[in-house]
Amino acid sequence: MLGFAYSDHDLVVFLEHAGVDDPDRAMDDPASVEWRGNQAHAYKGKPPTG
Repeated sequence: MLGFAYSDHDLVVFLEHAGVDDPDRAMDDPASVEWRGNQAHAYKGKPPTG
C-alpha cells in the first residue's frame, strides 16, 4: 500500500510514482488497484491537515 487516496487525482499521483505507464487506465484495472471500504471512485473522509 502506498497511502490513502482522497480523490482520483491522488490515486493517479500514487500510480505515477509507482511507475505505472497509464495511471488513468490502471485505476480501473482490478489487477492494479484494490478498492477498499467503498466502491471505485467513491471517496470518504478528508485528507489530514497540518
